[in-house]
Amino acid sequence: MDEWVEVLFTYDEVEAGIVKDLLETEGIEVVVKSLKVTPYPVSIGRMGEIRLLVRKSDIKSAENMIKAMKKNGETSDDS
Repeated sequence: MDEWVEVLFTYDEVEAGIVKDLLETEGIEVVVKSLKVTPYPVSIGRMGEIRLLVRKSDIKSAENMIKAMKKNGETSDDS
């Protein structure tokens, strides 16, 4: 079985959700590790960390998709 490696670290729950959906749409299995405490609207330190992990065999594809997504996002923000 492949080991899991981190492909994204963020404090932004929306970004994590978008990236997770993108990767899963392309058939890449994603595990979300979050220290966020849901009932509270604020995060202090590590409590807000969100990490997305993919199988080691999928890391290159996942990284390329995230780079393309971020590049497209930057382009659309500039217009």
